[in-house]
Amino acid sequence: MTERRLYLDRGFGESRGVVTLDGRPERLLVRRDGDDPKLALGARCVARVASLEPALATAFLDLGGGAEAILPFKPDAKPVRGQALEIEIRGEPRRGKLAIARALGNGEGAPRLLGPSRDVADELRALVRDAEIVQGAAAREMADEAEAEALEVLHPIPGGGVLAVEPTRALTAIDIDLGERKGADAKRVTRQANLAALGLAARLLRLKGLGGIVVIDLVGRGHDGNALMAAARAAFQPDNPGVAIGPVGRFGTMELSLPRRVTPLGEILCREDGQPSDRTLAQRLIRRLETEGAAQPGARLEARCAPGVAEAARPLGVQLAERIGARFTIRADPALPRERPEVSAG
Repeated sequence: MTERRLYLDRGFGESRGVVTLDGRPERLLVRRDGDDPKLALGARCVARVASLEPALATAFLDLGGGAEAILPFKPDAKPVRGQALEIEIRGEPRRGKLAIARALGNGEGAPRLLGPSRDVADELRALVRDAEIVQGAAAREMADEAEAEALEVLHPIPGGGVLAVEPTRALTAIDIDLGERKGADAKRVTRQANLAALGLAARLLRLKGLGGIVVIDLVGRGHDGNALMAAARAAFQPDNPGVAIGPVGRFGTMELSLPRRVTPLGEILCREDGQPSDRTLAQRLIRRLETEGAAQPGARLEARCAPGVAEAARPLGVQLAERIGARFTIRADPALPRERPEVSAG
């Protein structure tokens, strides 16, 4: 019996929603001030056809305000350049890739968002119905835990072993490693590890927001293909519709295709080199200042951080000042490492 719970952390400039599965983060939703609501999953918009690529059966759409999307079409439903369409976003943009839309019908007027998009609370309720949303300190702690786990590469497998999740441009590679296992129970141990790893992999892929082709390198030899297929179907059932699972191959790998629906969390939180972005580090710094301000109501606080982080934190600091007062400063210090800001009380 699985149990899912919901958490909502409303911060300054950012809201984070978490779904947990049996106490572990399964999904992390991040919405930041400045995000274009027209590109959020499920957003309904009026779009205008900007251009067509008939050879690719794809139309490029103008959503207004610089936002763009692509619309795959069938030969008998080819749109016309300049045509207004009502569309829904079914795949959020990824690094180097535009959002993917589906046509709902003809539209009227200029490109625009049709009504407000769902906020994080509504997204959580859509994922898990009839569950209470926990807020406050417990939600912040869970969101921090989810963010940290989502950015890790290596993850412990229940019962022993390590699972590595490494996305590339073409696919996501998952490696199951048990180390050296010998003896009469080696086959039983590897079988249990593979079955446990499939459930862990499914949770982590949802948490990280990864889809597309996934290749899982199973541990051991002589796999029970039927048992692994059954375990994979159960583990990835929440990702349907759109999941395709292949049988265990001759080289001991299992291949899957998962729908791409959301922007990968690593792209939201990190730069292209995989390091946390200035904005992500600024959000962490502001949360730290908020915590210190609550713990020391009369103290004046000073935060020192890398220049890029300080620049990203200043507009967030304006919002924080409205909550705790203008009793803190944020100073740029080029000598400090990006991920090691310092906060002191005076």
